[in-house]
Amino acid sequence: MARSLDTHEQTSADESESDPTDDVYAPEIEGKQYRGTWYLPLPYDQLSEAPETDDYPTRGTGGTFRIADLPRVPRVRHIVGPSALMLGASLGSGETLFWPVLIAQHDWTLYWAFIIGVFTQFFINTELQRWTLATGESIFRSFLRVRQFWPWVFLIGGLVSLGWPGWAAGAAQVAVTALGLTGSVSAVGVSLANWKLIAIGLMGVIWCSYQISSVMYNAVEAFQITLLFVATGAAILLVFVSNAFTELATLPSNVLNGSSTIPSGMDLAVFLGGLAFAGAGGYLNLSQSLWAREKGYGMGNYQGRVKNPLIGDDPELIERNGFTFRPVERNLRRWRGWWRVIQLEHFLTFVVGLIFVATVLMAVSVRYASGTASGAITMWLVQIAPQIGGLGTVLVFVVLFIALFTTEYAIVESFVRNSADALYETYGRDADWELSRLFWRLLTSFVVWGILIILLFTAPFENQEPFFFLVVGAALSGIMMWPYTVLTLIINTTRLPEHLQPGWFRVVALWWASSLYGYFSSLLVGETLSEITGLGVFETTATVLGSAPAGYVIWVVFFSVQTYAIVRSVLGKRRAAGTVESAELTNGLFS
Repeated sequence: MARSLDTHEQTSADESESDPTDDVYAPEIEGKQYRGTWYLPLPYDQLSEAPETDDYPTRGTGGTFRIADLPRVPRVRHIVGPSALMLGASLGSGETLFWPVLIAQHDWTLYWAFIIGVFTQFFINTELQRWTLATGESIFRSFLRVRQFWPWVFLIGGLVSLGWPGWAAGAAQVAVTALGLTGSVSAVGVSLANWKLIAIGLMGVIWCSYQISSVMYNAVEAFQITLLFVATGAAILLVFVSNAFTELATLPSNVLNGSSTIPSGMDLAVFLGGLAFAGAGGYLNLSQSLWAREKGYGMGNYQGRVKNPLIGDDPELIERNGFTFRPVERNLRRWRGWWRVIQLEHFLTFVVGLIFVATVLMAVSVRYASGTASGAITMWLVQIAPQIGGLGTVLVFVVLFIALFTTEYAIVESFVRNSADALYETYGRDADWELSRLFWRLLTSFVVWGILIILLFTAPFENQEPFFFLVVGAALSGIMMWPYTVLTLIINTTRLPEHLQPGWFRVVALWWASSLYGYFSSLLVGETLSEITGLGVFETTATVLGSAPAGYVIWVVFFSVQTYAIVRSVLGKRRAAGTVESAELTNGLFS
């Protein structure tokens, strides 16, 4: 929903000085506007420009921010959406593929790593929303304010890691197996495997779903939430039908009595992929910022949404330079309220939903495929489904198909939305491109690209396919998470004023997150370079000591980056301390 403000309603710098006892939380009728995304356009050119003082975000290489009041805070039930999309992106990656097969192979000894991965991503994802909540700008715009090349780095990384329709192919494999449609069809002398027809059809469904709403995000959110309800219900039924709840009963003792180390001989690519996909992972996580803007979180309420250029609605303007608010008592209390609400939305939807669904599926895999040496899709279809039989087999097919399809859907959405924003901010805006048309063209191109890849595949399901390619993509996603976590940490502690910065608890959490992904990325890079070149000079060891010469160089890069990030964040926090009056109003354990 969007509406214009009359002159007497305009949010301005002067209004920020009004009664600080004004309600912090939005009334019910106002909060409900967020359920379908809410856009509240302001007369941008008439708003005051924020001065370059400690009260406002640092401009960096960008222009000035405009001053407006922070909108009133809706309730959690009004803003559910972005985290549901992230959960949908996670279902077909970590929750039905990586972690069930890892737990089946190593029993519950790796469950600790899954929990750590989920909570680590909770802090990363919410911090990716901080800049958007504070300014209305996307995370790519914040990266651009640091250096021009950063959006390009992540765009290329996203294409390499997500540019393959492995999840659509996997969903098609499930469908042909469930329906007994293995084989091919022939027409005009051309033979096409049935799985390819289904996979192409799924890509077409994704494209068509965007054409039913004038606001692209609304269609995706409605579609994904519906699929999530079906998948979650089917997963719950599966646990009881398969008697896997007995495994859940022993989970606490197995975890407490198990080892907290990585099993010897474990594939580092698989482990790093599991950490990255204890959630959505990689390029997908960056979408959290854009979904928050589309939903209308915080100052994002004043930015436009990506509209479908085919529907006929007028486009909504994404301002080059975002908004900020005066740190007066009313706005500070609203900021604290907004920060609590988005954390609750992400925790209750993403964290709780992720842990619940993944754990029950792990219980099924442990019960029926303990010690498996198969890839994840083969494990579910060949080992687990036939053993359960009857309704249980049907439920396995339903859960696996929906999980893979929702992930492919989220990958298309995430890649296109992120890439459109990155291209628009770095080049398209100055070239007078229209963001909505750029989004639509990228959507169409990405779907066509996926269809071409599917058509060119000759034997995608032999041996480890397509799980092998998913492992590669997941490992690349894990490597990508290190630089953008470091960059987000530095931006949020040095570019934002005191009252908008993360508290020390969250700063330490980001130190941990960047160290975790940086450490395993360094190990994987050393191992991969050694295998590719056949030269042991790149080898890295888990203990660091004993690495080969070039391996030590890799470790030096890792420790140098981490040291720089920690020092910059500490200096940023210390420099900002005491610079904003009443900043303590926004303080909290998870501020």
